Amino acid sequence: MTVNPYVPIVGLLILGALFALFSVSIAPIVGPHRYNRAKLDAYECGIEPAPQPVGGGRFPVKFYLTAMLFIIFDIETIFLYPWAVSFGALGLFGFVEMVLFILTVFIAYTYVWRRGGLNWD
Repeated sequence: MTVNPYVPIVGLLILGALFALFSVSIAPIVGPHRYNRAKLDAYECGIEPAPQPVGGGRFPVKFYLTAMLFIIFDIETIFLYPWAVSFGALGLFGFVEMVLFILTVFIAYTYVWRRGGLNWD
């Protein structure tokens, strides 16, 4: 009798879901219950929260730019892992292609750096 190869993956997903449900449901029971005004306020990086307009305030574009830069370099790292694993099989062609890829990302990084996209004002 053979076991379906997806059974361990499904089992791991079920185990993860059960752990998440258990953690979320047990936290209100075993967690501390000492509420005060400071704990109920919104947290803004250690400073006093600024009052927001009724319709919501404008969100600085700098946060979005930082998030997009993070995603770009995160995707670069995701491409580097499979390349490193199969480096021996790819040979010189794979090496040249990865050098060109890293060079392209480095040019984009240099452009953002020179334009001040990494300065947090």
